[in-house]
Amino acid sequence: QVQLVESGGGLVQPGGSLRLSCTFSGSIFSFYGMGWYRQPPGKQRELVARITRDHKTYYPDSVKGRSTISRDNAKNTVYLQMNSLKPEDTAVYYCNADLNGSGYWGQGTQVTVSS
Repeated sequence: QVQLVESGGGLVQPGGSLRLSCTFSGSIFSFYGMGWYRQPPGKQRELVARITRDHKTYYPDSVKGRSTISRDNAKNTVYLQMNSLKPEDTAVYYCNADLNGSGYWGQGTQVTVSS
């Protein structure tokens, strides 16, 4: 069974940076497309970034230029580097693994952007 464990969340000031990590276990990491999603308070979960098996990336306009997703297949880990953080980036951030429509989620990590 695939398991995903996020880490790296916390409190950061506006304009600051944060790197989230997600460790994958239970299957062959390199087979999976990976993604980061977030759920702001009172809102629906939304895509932050995705990276395919062959390292192609996709970002929605809301974070493009401020976020970078990467993966290290040797460490079974996907990362999300976020810069120039804004209060509206405050959310629970979730890691997602997808293989042919079968998706798995981590438990989430809280990111709070506040002065």
